[in-house]
Amino acid sequence: MAKVDSARFLELVKRSKLVEQDRLDAAVAVCRERNEAELPAKAETIADQFIESGLITRWHADKLLDGKYKGFFLGKYKLLGHIGTGGMSSVYLAEHTLMHRQRALKVLPRSRVEESSYLARFHREAQAIAALDHPNIVRAYDVDNEGDTHYLVMEYVDGRDLLNIVKEDGLLDFVTIAGYVAQAAEGLQHAHESGLIHRDVKPANLLVDSTETVKILDLGLALFSDDQRASLTIAHNENVLGTADYLAPEQAINSHDIDARADIYGLGCTMYFLLTGHPPFPDGTLAQRIAKHQSQMPAPIRDDRPDCPPELAAICVKMIQKRPAERYQTMQEVAEALDDWLERSTEAVAAGSASRGLSAARGGGSGSLPNVRTRRPGSSQSLPAISTGGSGSRKRPAAETPTDAVSKSNSDTLKGLPRVKTGGSGANPSGDSGRPLPVARRLPDDDSPKSTSTPAPIINPIAPSRSSAAKKSGGSGKLAAGSGANSKSGPQP
Repeated sequence: MAKVDSARFLELVKRSKLVEQDRLDAAVAVCRERNEAELPAKAETIADQFIESGLITRWHADKLLDGKYKGFFLGKYKLLGHIGTGGMSSVYLAEHTLMHRQRALKVLPRSRVEESSYLARFHREAQAIAALDHPNIVRAYDVDNEGDTHYLVMEYVDGRDLLNIVKEDGLLDFVTIAGYVAQAAEGLQHAHESGLIHRDVKPANLLVDSTETVKILDLGLALFSDDQRASLTIAHNENVLGTADYLAPEQAINSHDIDARADIYGLGCTMYFLLTGHPPFPDGTLAQRIAKHQSQMPAPIRDDRPDCPPELAAICVKMIQKRPAERYQTMQEVAEALDDWLERSTEAVAAGSASRGLSAARGGGSGSLPNVRTRRPGSSQSLPAISTGGSGSRKRPAAETPTDAVSKSNSDTLKGLPRVKTGGSGANPSGDSGRPLPVARRLPDDDSPKSTSTPAPIINPIAPSRSSAAKKSGGSGKLAAGSGANSKSGPQP
């Protein structure tokens, strides 16, 4: 129910400066024509017509109907809508007033400006993102402030994150999963080469746009590996550690004494989620889940998806080994292992299709080729074309990966653990100054659970089980912030 009548609504629109006077006059004239020369009695009717004409957004209308007309502009940008609110900022869709290009503004709440640690972290994040230039990482263009309102100008990506894609559309096919994870690995490799560790790799921080390109979000937890004095947590005595369901064992022990292999573990847990529809350890309290990451391997992927190619499952298992030395050592190795699997799976499908085509020529059935992707979005590497059997792609030796075998863990780890109150898997699992929780124990040298390392069998031809969910990218745009549903924080008109 609107708090204002139609006349007051038009006055608020004028005072907001959202619409130029000549366009406003023309829009009001149209409203009168549609209502027998009279101004519609309900302000909502005028608001709907203005939205239909593209003069204002639904977000604008809701604020105006609530009697608010300030706060729609920030610097050179007109705010168009609220995308989400994370732990330390709110993100808004905005348009440059002169260039008319859409951007995302990550705004630090005014209440946080007085806290030096948050303001310093905000500027550190801006520096971290600005230092990176890669197609799989959301770009930052500018950092500025208007009075005590500080904001970061970022690339706006209209898409959905992998968490919501799986929740809304169900499990993806194996080729799509491998392509998405490989893209993320390439982006993270670029960050690592720049001395930056993400530390919070998870499905919600991997966005897929309309071209099926993966964009890495939320570098707010990032750690500069070559400058611990300037790290976002150490320098400002913050305790943000990462998300428990995707947290590397060594990161739970000391969130500052980690390297790029912690991101490999997080990406491996993300891949496990994409393959099974749930994180490696979906049950238990926060403390119990952290303890399981310390001492256990999750259930075999093929328990949830029996048709999962063993070699693909093996790549995931190697990424989530407890000891960093037993994982892939770089994201480049991860990307190459997945590219190799994609290449072999495409060749296998091509060979099977050729055989079926020969059978069809002899009257044995259809010879149509399946729809197999021959190029991974966001990658410069082309997979072999089905018609040629694969020529022109770079050749690498197949990476040695363990099979999807899981050793039994020491169940005593879970006994007697205190119950930790938590609002979800994203709760902060660390103590003061990054000290480990009681459940985060260093692994002994010789009895850590791990998968056995045996050659993986050659996969059978796999046809995608469903079309890529990324093509349905009409969801809400999401930018580099841990955006939540709370729209109350941040600057309000």
